Amino acid sequence: MRWYISVGAVLVAGAVAGSDVASFAAPNPRTQVSDAKDKPPAVDVELILAVDVSYSMDMDELAVQREGYAQAIVSKEFLQALKAGQTGKIAVTYFEWAASNDQKIIIPWRVIDGPETADAVAEEILKTPIRRASRTSISGAINFAMPLFEENPYHGLRRVIDISGDGPNNNGGPVLVARDAALEKGITINGLPIMVKEPSYSTMDIENLDFYYEDCVIGGPGSFVVSIKDRDKFKEAIRTKLLLEVAGRTPERPVVPVAEKEPRVSCLIGEKIWQDRWGR
Repeated sequence: MRWYISVGAVLVAGAVAGSDVASFAAPNPRTQVSDAKDKPPAVDVELILAVDVSYSMDMDELAVQREGYAQAIVSKEFLQALKAGQTGKIAVTYFEWAASNDQKIIIPWRVIDGPETADAVAEEILKTPIRRASRTSISGAINFAMPLFEENPYHGLRRVIDISGDGPNNNGGPVLVARDAALEKGITINGLPIMVKEPSYSTMDIENLDFYYEDCVIGGPGSFVVSIKDRDKFKEAIRTKLLLEVAGRTPERPVVPVAEKEPRVSCLIGEKIWQDRWGR
């Protein structure tokens, strides 16, 4: 089941800090074989943060986005959710994306297991120079993200790709093909559609980007969308999304169940807009 939620629709901090945090069955001691020392260290979730840096994002949005992730990772609520997990730690990697062949890893795989490691990751996110690039390839971001899980030296109880962006796929392969390939591998994809500006032909924005993310981008067990429709709620939305992902939860009070039917927005709308505008 997948869900859509607007920022402010759920009181996340109290839920993840309390005793009702979603948990997973503890391993049976009898199954812990003698070669356990050869197994990769366990974490609650392997989390890939895939962040849009296309030209449709203005410099202020890019700066707030960076700050939002950094502040969320060191927040008291995040650290409480982290501590409440089965292992008390997560593995995270952070990369920025634009065109299908343009992805840049900012944070290679790191374990966050408390304030010190959280501070180190946040500091590295903030000190990296902000960049912008052409085109928007959500499919490229998903295809780039999938092999990263195989390179991760840690084993997560869950594998999640967290995609933020302010427009539809307009470059690379179809987004549905990439999404379905990830789902076949047992990967969950969550979304953060950024809708703080009025849709503009010049930036190839679309109306109902949240519907597009719901029906064309996210998927997997417990997947959800947290939309940003107010610039002032940008950082709050990022924190909400990370809290849900670390705690392994879906929204407490989902607003709209994702329709299991024909997409409400064409999953090829971005490609069509680009074709109509540039003829290629």
